[in-house]
Amino acid sequence: VGSFARGLFLVHSECLESNYIASRPFRVNAGPVHAYVLVPGGKTCYLSELKSGKEVIVVDQKGRQRTAVVGRVKIESRPLILVEAKTNSGDQTLYGIILQNAETVALVSPCKGTGEQEKAIPVTSLKVGDEVLLRVQGAARHTGIEIQEFIVEN
Repeated sequence: VGSFARGLFLVHSECLESNYIASRPFRVNAGPVHAYVLVPGGKTCYLSELKSGKEVIVVDQKGRQRTAVVGRVKIESRPLILVEAKTNSGDQTLYGIILQNAETVALVSPCKGTGEQEKAIPVTSLKVGDEVLLRVQGAARHTGIEIQEFIVEN
């Protein structure tokens, strides 16, 4: 999920135990309606375009992906937080995502070695320098389809 299709963050499902809410592994708090999500066929769509029955791509920490079907979409007003990230490649491009500012909303960090368990970092605990998984692509998109064209998004 991301504010720009060129950089999508791996948002953890709400399956983690919490003092605030029961585990809900079927639920992903994906952010505001303007955000992009990956769908089959190498395309993206806005969260506002999702509805029951639509297929989306879900990804695990190791990059394995599969198709899942949306059960429902819920839009509600909640406090939000902007998360920005850069890659380690030296490129200064800033990638962003706006998420609900809640302990139950988390981003996934990369595995450092073999056998390491996934680590989800709640957005309320994120610090400058924390590493999170990001899917970066160079091409621009129009109506969810990758195109070879110059486009600037801020």
